[in-house]
Amino acid sequence: MSNGEIFTGEVMGTAILILFGAGVCAAVTLNFSKAKAAGWVVIAFGWGFGVLAGAYTAAPLSGGHLNPAVTLGIAVDSGEWADVPLYVAGQLVGAVLGAVLAYLVYFAQFRANSDAKSAQPTLGIFSTAPEVRDPVANLMTEIIATVALVLPLLAIGRTKGLGMGQIPGEKLGIYGSGLSVLLVSLLVVGIGLSLGGPTGYAINPARDLGPRIAHALLPIPNKGTSDWGYAWIPVAGPVIGGLLGGLVFHVAF
Repeated sequence: MSNGEIFTGEVMGTAILILFGAGVCAAVTLNFSKAKAAGWVVIAFGWGFGVLAGAYTAAPLSGGHLNPAVTLGIAVDSGEWADVPLYVAGQLVGAVLGAVLAYLVYFAQFRANSDAKSAQPTLGIFSTAPEVRDPVANLMTEIIATVALVLPLLAIGRTKGLGMGQIPGEKLGIYGSGLSVLLVSLLVVGIGLSLGGPTGYAINPARDLGPRIAHALLPIPNKGTSDWGYAWIPVAGPVIGGLLGGLVFHVAF
């Protein structure tokens, strides 16, 4: 993989992930949306399909990490760290881009939110927020949920017939077959349904930070706060979880 392929793949794949993910949150949240109040199950599957579409798109170019926690977990296991900054940069750029695209898709609904009497907070469309604000508990939730992502994902990557194996030039790859991408997307759905209730399951620093930056900068009427006081948790928790998941996998497997 060239540097250009890695960066382009991660930008494109992460942008698609966030377009689907922020899109489904907007669909369920905003007034005048046909999916208004469709519920948490719809959100979980929307994010899972976002992983599916983004990973399929990025895999031929970059391996389709779409997540700094995944990149870190792979690096801990493989010992390959040189390309980590490039992956993370692509993921963050893609996350901002995907959030802007989701905003454009729902532009009319966001504009309708300008009525102060019926205005809705919009941060939850872009980024996560806890149901009970407890920094220790929130951080622990994100760490555990991210380990629950990275550890099975690495195991899928090592499974014969599914993972990359020892293909030269694919040291940081994950996916060796279409089935492995599908399995990881279903894994994300499962995490959302089972572990997403307390914090909204960021499990991805770029997924939360990139859209939060977009939310702060976009001209969204009555958008409310971007809640920067909480923003470190959905970054630190997945980073720690990604490192732990990679370490546990490396030691155990």
